[in-house]
Amino acid sequence: MNMVDVLRRIEEWIAAENAAGRRMSPRALSLKALNSTDTIRNWIRARDAGKDIGANERSVSAIARAMEVSGEWLRTGEGSPTDVDPPALDQVPLISWISAGQLSDHDSVTDLTDYPVIHVADLPHGRWIALRVQGTSMNKLSPPDSIIIVDISDKRLIPGKCYIVSDETGAATYKAYDPKRMPYFVARSYVEQETPKFIGDVRIIGRVY
Repeated sequence: MNMVDVLRRIEEWIAAENAAGRRMSPRALSLKALNSTDTIRNWIRARDAGKDIGANERSVSAIARAMEVSGEWLRTGEGSPTDVDPPALDQVPLISWISAGQLSDHDSVTDLTDYPVIHVADLPHGRWIALRVQGTSMNKLSPPDSIIIVDISDKRLIPGKCYIVSDETGAATYKAYDPKRMPYFVARSYVEQETPKFIGDVRIIGRVY
């Protein structure tokens, strides 16, 4: 896979999207495909500096799916770009339940292979777990007994996004991040909810995808 040629095809596609009035950029495409704003821009910087781009086929395939083009065409230039690849299925361990109300204690997880898996299509890069929701405090987004997918490698705080968080006791909950509120992690519910009671510092376990 020649990444210089891959980047040329990506840049030509972005230019065509913008020419057609569909706003697109390396940042937006990278975020859509890989849940990262900088991956494609870093590849471009490395190429322009004459350095090793360091990409892998999994990342390029994820970008092809986000572009809705053939992964084979994007990687090699061969075939038709319209022969879109089927979605990739990831096996995500369903490890436990998570409270969508007050903080609740959970057993520690030592080996993700000990848990049953569910199949999820087109996940970006990350370290993924699945959790079953209990409680109603997030029912605008996740009704009781629904399953949420969490990237435990993504701990960036973004206003309005949802996270699994714990306090110093290890008790955890599922909440939305609102930096204008105190505490910063709040319910998204159709019914009035009690404010979570955190003990000590709050730790980000992962972002809900």
